[in-house]
Amino acid sequence: MPMRVALVTGANHGIGAATAQALAADGAAVVCAYWPVDNPADPGVPETYRVNRAETADAVVAAIRDCGGEAVAVAEDLTDPQAPPRLFDRAEAAFGPVDILINNASGWVQDTFSPRGADSFGRTLQPVSAATWRQQFAVDAMAPALLIAEFAGRHAARDATWGRIVGLTSGGDLGFPEEVSYGAAKAAQTNYTMSAAVELAPLGITANVVHPPVTDTGWVTDAVRDFVSHSAAHVHVATPAEVAEVIAYLASDASGLITGNVITLR
Repeated sequence: MPMRVALVTGANHGIGAATAQALAADGAAVVCAYWPVDNPADPGVPETYRVNRAETADAVVAAIRDCGGEAVAVAEDLTDPQAPPRLFDRAEAAFGPVDILINNASGWVQDTFSPRGADSFGRTLQPVSAATWRQQFAVDAMAPALLIAEFAGRHAARDATWGRIVGLTSGGDLGFPEEVSYGAAKAAQTNYTMSAAVELAPLGITANVVHPPVTDTGWVTDAVRDFVSHSAAHVHVATPAEVAEVIAYLASDASGLITGNVITLR
């Protein structure tokens, strides 16, 4: 069987980096797409998280190569509608056609309708604005839609019969209070992915969404851990690697009967 090729967005840290490494360990060549984000310091967010988001994906690629895998890092700003075709072109030039698409990147902003200036964990809140909406929806909704469309078009053009799409979501039935644009954009991505599961099934493509539990990508504080320990809805503070194991399974041959699902991890 020829080596499968995976495109992972937001692969410079956290769940994206862990997913890139998990897919490489399973034998895929991985394109680690990223865009470093240098957020301002926030008294409610550990400095580790801000530093992680500003990193490149070079260390992830080096770790994959050290283990005998194949990977390249590609910097792309997903707010640019032309980024998806460029990413697929880079993947094809490096390894061949993309078989696995992981929509992990996020343009995360904390905006709110509430007049309060900070959330319950002390993180700074911004009022909803055109700027916060554009930043969030461009990366979390528009980019996944365009990446899925690019993936599907190229897949059909080469008469491929096997493909995997996995997105990541957050929020719930009541949206995502205190992160309202984030929750709304993730809901849009979920809707796109569920539609892809139906429309692309005849092409042999499965499409699913993973809703991670609270995952320590550098932002989890003692206050967050205490909240999880007393929550009826949350059970674990997960590591990125634990979430990546589920994503890698959904990108494998073994998951062929799993499509059109939002898989909630707790």
